Amino acid sequence: MAESQRDFRGGKAFTLITSQTGARRVVTATRGRLMRDGSSQFTCLPERQFVPRIRNVGQSFSCSSSVNHYRFFTATSAHLNASSSPTANQKTPSYSYIIVGAGSAGCVLANRLSEDAHESVLLLEAGPKDMFLGSLRLSWKIHMPAALTYNLCDDKYNWYYHTLPQAHVDNRVMYWPRGRVWGGSSSLNAMVYIRGHAEDYNRWQREGAEGWDYEHCLPYFRKAQCHELGENRYRGGSGPLHVSRGKTNHPLHKAFIDAGQQAGYPFTDDMNGYQQEGLGFMDMTVYKGKRWSTASAYLRPVLGRPNLKTEVRCLTTKILFDGNKAVGVEYILNGQKKKVFADKEVILCGGAINSPQLLMLSGVGNADDLKQLDIPVVQHLPGVGSNLQDHLELYVQQQCTQPITLYKAQKPFHMVKIGLEWLTLFTGYGATAHLESGGFIRSRPHVTHPDIQFHFLPSQVIDHGRVASKTEAYQVHVGPMRSTSIGWMKLKSANPLDHPLLQPNYLSTDIDVWEFRESVKLSREIFAQKAFDPFRGPEVLPGSQIQSDADIDAFVRQKADSAYHPSCTCKMGSPSDPMAVVDSNTRVLGLEKLRVVDASIMPSIVSGNLNAPTIMMAEKAADIIRGRPPLVDPAVPVYQPKTLNTQR
Repeated sequence: MAESQRDFRGGKAFTLITSQTGARRVVTATRGRLMRDGSSQFTCLPERQFVPRIRNVGQSFSCSSSVNHYRFFTATSAHLNASSSPTANQKTPSYSYIIVGAGSAGCVLANRLSEDAHESVLLLEAGPKDMFLGSLRLSWKIHMPAALTYNLCDDKYNWYYHTLPQAHVDNRVMYWPRGRVWGGSSSLNAMVYIRGHAEDYNRWQREGAEGWDYEHCLPYFRKAQCHELGENRYRGGSGPLHVSRGKTNHPLHKAFIDAGQQAGYPFTDDMNGYQQEGLGFMDMTVYKGKRWSTASAYLRPVLGRPNLKTEVRCLTTKILFDGNKAVGVEYILNGQKKKVFADKEVILCGGAINSPQLLMLSGVGNADDLKQLDIPVVQHLPGVGSNLQDHLELYVQQQCTQPITLYKAQKPFHMVKIGLEWLTLFTGYGATAHLESGGFIRSRPHVTHPDIQFHFLPSQVIDHGRVASKTEAYQVHVGPMRSTSIGWMKLKSANPLDHPLLQPNYLSTDIDVWEFRESVKLSREIFAQKAFDPFRGPEVLPGSQIQSDADIDAFVRQKADSAYHPSCTCKMGSPSDPMAVVDSNTRVLGLEKLRVVDASIMPSIVSGNLNAPTIMMAEKAADIIRGRPPLVDPAVPVYQPKTLNTQR
């Protein structure tokens, strides 16, 4: 005699078959799929196969075998707020941890938390997987480094956000691409691996993020990293995140670095190590000619773990609360609302836009704003969505007198050749994003560490790469790193499908305007050095006619654009800080069993790109969540300029 209980999730059926043989009861787990004709196909699960816990309203029992232990929980409507109560007798799966967002932080946490075999992890992602039919080559728009601009042109893997009109940049609406795919923005970005400066993290500590100073963060940068140049005090050599240097040896990259030294700036052999200041070759998250996103580094290698489950194309719409305790989430999958519960914690990893948006949709945020949208207030936290910071940049472009830029490589015939080489060998011009050199300088005397960043590219970029290059040209992306213009984001409506209102307040302070003006002048000075004499043609942008401060300021207003680094909208800080959202352990203040781990919890923006710091934060948060002692490396040497009385 046999009895069975089935639970269907995402089209798959998990069955417990209980058989009676004399006095002995044997429990066997099978899984299968409900077929369209109503029949079912099931196979026995392999030994030690994980089956998630099931919450069953109205009854509670457990059954066990020599292989696994299955638990069924009672959850009554009295335990949950009315809007999130499951229907009676509805089975709802339960996991130790629910991670919302399979991006740069979410993939790291899914990997690290599922290392503990006794814990179960559910990873929810609004977008698709990063591979079509399991093939890198069929998903070349993601995995070919040189193809990065393709996914900026549509919303297939991209949230495709836009800001409100910006009053101080000629009322322009700014485009903000953000990843909506496994790997998040690490599957869309330019693969530049920059950590920021040591003083950024020491500043975090002063701003209330206790235990997030440089000596506590550097070990987690190292833990994450596997640098092709080997391990040292600053670099990691055995982590999952492969980091490499460019292989093109392009003469324009060498010219840029040489010109920087001719202009009086130092050469740095590792801007992520002892000395950020100066110009040099940049690190990239490229491995064997392929983009090395967090999906490649952390998620796909562990998909076989029986205690890790993933869902894709599911939009999380609400955090479920029992009083002030997060107990699960609600999400939409295939047009149907579903609920899932967390025995330990719900962890938001949606990024600087999606995480605060989900908090507000769930009743956590500024109470006055939530009430205007008829969202019941769970916790008044006015810092949710506040403190929005981003990096703004522009391009200084110069025509090249020699046909050595990437202009010809963007013609159809050459693109086919480049694509075929990459598809067959993962080598050639398709195997790099071409942002292989760059640097950091100080804008003026008495600035303690660099506040201007360069990315050099031997090509011309127009409109985020959405418009083809028009001439042989090279350019430097330049912009200030620590803007004083602070913005905010708010819900447009209570509909989770509506993009939120994004107001970065770009260039709203006088010092930001001055720093951008200096950025243009200092870039021109580098391009005017002897190293560029064999290549220098007429200036394309701003153009030789733009010389006065007023003209430069007008050019900045017309051409400055986002560097795609929104952050700080759920800032980490002391519980005494009225604008803090999470504490130094990444727990949402005033609530239980709820964390945020992504770029939104940065207290202030770092001096550089954000992907590497976000991965570091997730590595460190994983140790916090698992109750492990923090890694620390005290008294790490950091470069100091010989004098602060001069700009260089």
